[in-house]
Amino acid sequence: MLETIGAKIDAFIGINGASGYLLIAALIFIGFQWVNKSSIIMKEEQGDHESDDETDPDPPRNFTTKQLRDFDGTKKGDDDDEEKSVYLSLNGVVFDVSRGREFYGPGGPYELFAGRECGAALAKMSFDETYLDDMAACDKLSFGEKDELENWMAKFEHYRAYPIKGRLVPDSKLPNPKTIVTKNDLAKSDGTGQIPDGYATAPIYIGVGQNVYDGSFGGVTHYGKDGAYERFAGKDVSRALAKMSFDPKDTENTSIDDLTEKELVVLNDWVKTYEHKKGYPVVGIIQK
Repeated sequence: MLETIGAKIDAFIGINGASGYLLIAALIFIGFQWVNKSSIIMKEEQGDHESDDETDPDPPRNFTTKQLRDFDGTKKGDDDDEEKSVYLSLNGVVFDVSRGREFYGPGGPYELFAGRECGAALAKMSFDETYLDDMAACDKLSFGEKDELENWMAKFEHYRAYPIKGRLVPDSKLPNPKTIVTKNDLAKSDGTGQIPDGYATAPIYIGVGQNVYDGSFGGVTHYGKDGAYERFAGKDVSRALAKMSFDPKDTENTSIDDLTEKELVVLNDWVKTYEHKKGYPVVGIIQK
């Protein structure tokens, strides 16, 4: 049977022994495919998901008005040529419009809207700054203006396909920073609870120093599910951060009375990071 097939192949090609060469080529191809597939499996087993990391979107996050203002497309620093992303909010939905930098970035015709809530302004086709950062104005739009706002949102999400990064939470909707937060209150807000109206993700309370911060405003990848600091969510971690410790004993013991001077400096640096660098909103005061 094989000899007959080989003879037919030789007769068709016009070269004696061609079937043998084809068989060798086929075996080489199969071997290459097997080795290549094995290499891919090895990389996956080792956690090499570089291509996936480039396409996987960040989890949705909450934004304060102040945080959003930082995404205006300007340079990150005087000595840094790298530019910031360009975000804007439409009735609380935050879009990454960096691909439209020529319109919304510095020097663009709509640069006024970068880093701002501009739903009412776009609905009214107005550059009047009184309509910026005013989500309440979206509820007061006329029927025609509301239809225009919906058209803008549909254009951003579907036609332009700008990524949605999360939700803008107005300062008026944030918890009172002077609210006393108990240990039980902390534990309930660990990122796994219900998502409040107008939020993109559930609150993640973290106690540091005297204050309670909401890490869902930019810290979901760190303090949310599978994050490096997930174990700190819903806890007073002043002692653990001061000692740079993941020891459960340092999260269960919330006392900072016996910290060394150096550890107190570290704790103070964490407070500055939360408040100024990260901009996590203060949502209460820890009940000691």
